[in-house]
Amino acid sequence: MKTHFVKLLTQPESAWVQIRSEEQRKPWQYLPHLLLWALVPALCLLIGVTQVGWSLVDAERVRLSLASAMQLALLLYLTALLGTVLMGGFIRWMSRPFEARPTLNQCVGFAAYTATPYFIAGISGLYPSRWLAVAALLVASAYASYLLLVGLPKFMYLNQERGRLYAASVWGVGLLVLVTILVSMILFWFNVLAPQYLRPLAAL
Repeated sequence: MKTHFVKLLTQPESAWVQIRSEEQRKPWQYLPHLLLWALVPALCLLIGVTQVGWSLVDAERVRLSLASAMQLALLLYLTALLGTVLMGGFIRWMSRPFEARPTLNQCVGFAAYTATPYFIAGISGLYPSRWLAVAALLVASAYASYLLLVGLPKFMYLNQERGRLYAASVWGVGLLVLVTILVSMILFWFNVLAPQYLRPLAAL
């Protein structure tokens, strides 16, 4: 798992070849990568919103209660897992016109490794900030797009032309899934779970 992680960041082309080769021998080898790395954004956000907080006006910092923060962290973790599985399903469904015949498990594994930059970007949750979150998300999206364009042809054994067209289609669906599940998660947490905010006593 560590080897794949490092290679995806330094040598993505060879990393995809190695991942595909190991996948044929160990179909579920991506699970530790997904289950562990999906924890990073959740745990970092849990720490950030309870220990650091975020600023609304001047120097005032607002934090979440531990119970609300744990609910948010759990929702984020489950959303990351659900989003990965959904993307795997869409990748498999969209493979038919491109003469690729991957299994659902292979597609979920591909989505899990492609999402690695988003898991790393979750470290920004240690210091909750709107602009830091936007910057981290943009950088993660750019590198995840690169992993997708480089990796899909190799992982699916397609030529470059078909692979890039397939990747472009997956990118469009991925953007829609990312926005939809994040917005749905936030609305559910805010409207259903009713988060509890902790403000400085001086502001009360």
